[in-house]
Amino acid sequence: MDATKITGLIPNLIYPNAADSTEKPDQEFGDILKGFLNKTNDQILTAEKMIQDYTLGKNVELHQVIIASEQANLALQMTMQVRNKIVEAYQEVMRMQV
Repeated sequence: MDATKITGLIPNLIYPNAADSTEKPDQEFGDILKGFLNKTNDQILTAEKMIQDYTLGKNVELHQVIIASEQANLALQMTMQVRNKIVEAYQEVMRMQV
């Protein structure tokens, strides 16, 4: 399987609305990670804003707050797992004998 096809699938699995983005398949790995981190951060900030609006009594439905919180939680968990795999891969490369 072509690696560019896999790279194109990852944003759709993590962020279903990523098809709208202007990401190119030949983007640098670091740029892709920065994009995912920014999207995760945006989801967390959105969830926090919705929680704050709900507690202040603004026109926000409870189910919307819960959905946004769970989406942010899942995005954060996914980000942490990706970080763990990157650290694990780095440690494996450092153990290699030249």
